[in-house]
Amino acid sequence: MQLQSFVAGKWWAGLGAGVALRDATTGEVIANATADGLDSGALLEHAREVGGRALRKLTFHERAALLKTLARFLTEHKEEFYTLSYATGATRGDSWIDIDGGIGTLFVYASKGMRELPDSRVYVDGGVEALSKTGTFVGQHVCVPLEGAAVHINAFNFPVWGMLEKLAPALLAGVPAIVKPASQTCYLTERVFRRMVESAILPEGAVQLICGGVGDLLEHLTCQDVVSFTGSAATALKLRQHPVVSANSVRFTSETDSLNSSVLGPDAGAGTPELELFVREVVREMTVKAGQKCTAIRKALVPAGRVTEVLDALRSALGEIVVGDPRLPNVRMGPVASLSQRREVLEQLGKLKREAQVVYGDAGRAQPVGADADRGAFVSPTLLYCRDAGSARAVHSVEAFGPVCTLVPYDTVEEAIALARRGGGSLAGSIFSADETIAAQLVLGLAPYHGRVVVVNRHCAKESTGHGSPLPHLVHGGPGRAGGGEEMGGIRGVMHYMQRTAVQGTPDVVTAVTGRWVRGARELQPGTHPFRKPFAQLAIGDTFNSAEREVTLEDIERFAELSGDRFYAHMDEAAAARNPLFGARVAHGYLLVSAAAGLFVDPPYGPVLANYGIDGLRFTKPVKPGDRIKVRLTCKEKSLRLGAGYGEVRWDTAITNQSGEVVANYDVLTMVSEKLVPDA
Repeated sequence: MQLQSFVAGKWWAGLGAGVALRDATTGEVIANATADGLDSGALLEHAREVGGRALRKLTFHERAALLKTLARFLTEHKEEFYTLSYATGATRGDSWIDIDGGIGTLFVYASKGMRELPDSRVYVDGGVEALSKTGTFVGQHVCVPLEGAAVHINAFNFPVWGMLEKLAPALLAGVPAIVKPASQTCYLTERVFRRMVESAILPEGAVQLICGGVGDLLEHLTCQDVVSFTGSAATALKLRQHPVVSANSVRFTSETDSLNSSVLGPDAGAGTPELELFVREVVREMTVKAGQKCTAIRKALVPAGRVTEVLDALRSALGEIVVGDPRLPNVRMGPVASLSQRREVLEQLGKLKREAQVVYGDAGRAQPVGADADRGAFVSPTLLYCRDAGSARAVHSVEAFGPVCTLVPYDTVEEAIALARRGGGSLAGSIFSADETIAAQLVLGLAPYHGRVVVVNRHCAKESTGHGSPLPHLVHGGPGRAGGGEEMGGIRGVMHYMQRTAVQGTPDVVTAVTGRWVRGARELQPGTHPFRKPFAQLAIGDTFNSAEREVTLEDIERFAELSGDRFYAHMDEAAAARNPLFGARVAHGYLLVSAAAGLFVDPPYGPVLANYGIDGLRFTKPVKPGDRIKVRLTCKEKSLRLGAGYGEVRWDTAITNQSGEVVANYDVLTMVSEKLVPDA
């Protein structure tokens, strides 16, 4: 099978036969890949001019809906992907992480896009900054999509997840992507990509694919483009230092080599659940994906006094791992991705053996079940023991990217931290301890050198995702050797593909730019109560100004009786007089909020379906018996829930006293029907 690239809306075969890609178990050629002859300039131009324009016409919510639809479509085809995934050396469990994990990331970003982003094309970052004395000049940070392309260069170990975890935030941001998978396993990426294209869910130009080398692609990058890379530190450095990337300050993020540590806490003695959990996790991280995970545990740090029992437990558990053809149901670990990858693993293992003793595994040689050890890229799970990790070098610098881990003893918590940090920057670290004080000390010691730290104990183990599972909700990356980048992290990942700009001007200008009403901007007088207007008819700035209401001593005492809140400042004149903030009895803050609702609510049945919360409530000035309050309610922001029949409306609310002083301000959150009067 000759793999093809997807360029400018068409499938295209490169020139020549290209590289032969082989089944990791049988060694049989299953595909050829090349991108020789690719017009890189046209590829980028199509992304910017066709894909980017189409995506930027959509709101965040519309893009989120596309991700959800795409995720559902891929779910229907995943058995096809599972079947092909066996060729990469992955067991069905391994493929679940890659395939379902990738699709799950699309679902998560679709959900977050709907819940955490506005139904808008502009993201408002933070609050309004007051820049003048009277409020006529304000500032606001906004984020808008970059108008270039996202170049995604992915690693061989996760051909599906690696593509989808990068695509989700980029497409949600409104930036088209060019996917460049690693050649070793790009046949699986290409299959998934074909189904994406056939679905016709995404706008034309939103995604393109390169199966083969990137050629001169980087020569055509501009300041509006983004490069996101996963792979070796050496390649990342080469890309980062590319003259065009440097000259144009092309946004660049990378996730690279990582020597990750797992620490067994000194409290986790014989018979404790934490010791058992630690052993189970180390074995899992060594054998899932045949150890080909950038987050896999490479150093297992154990209290020196417990080395023997941990080593015995690890040997026993590793002895139950069946290595062989991943298609067989009893096989727990398949081969690494290719024969060249096996050579790389064994070469790095040789360096580790100069400082550490092999205590399990036959120095990398495997006897696979149902497969030929010479034709398949098999490596046996290999555990080493380094007695003197303090003076070792390779243990802290060499990564054998396969089923290889080194057991390292430590004497104190401080030493464990120091040994973990010698990796020079890691993606993930884990701690197995039931002592919160020890766990906190380890977390704070590891945090500066790790992108993620997970603490596992008997209380969370059943629901924990474990040491090596990046989640779309949290950042995936790490400092130093790990690349210095961050991927995913919820909406943080979306912001990587957007430009943050500080806008300065009048409140009316900022309102026009953001689509969110800013205090000081014009208040519209719709002539009817805003609560009478369905979602589509509501305008940003629609305002209701209430009548006044006097707050009486009787109100305060009745509210105290009803609520049970008899705080002295409300009920005891003498005690309240001693309070330097009040000097006399004052009304309950929640009495004011309740009274305000009575002033602005329009009671009859209508488009407003529900009040679902209050944000940013602040009481700015006390209200005393005899004061008169009134309310200003302004439509601040609207967000339609696609297909739900209603939208969310945020109302800027200010309560003022008889002197015009603001005594409380907050946002009221309501759900408003699209119809004039909802169906009964």
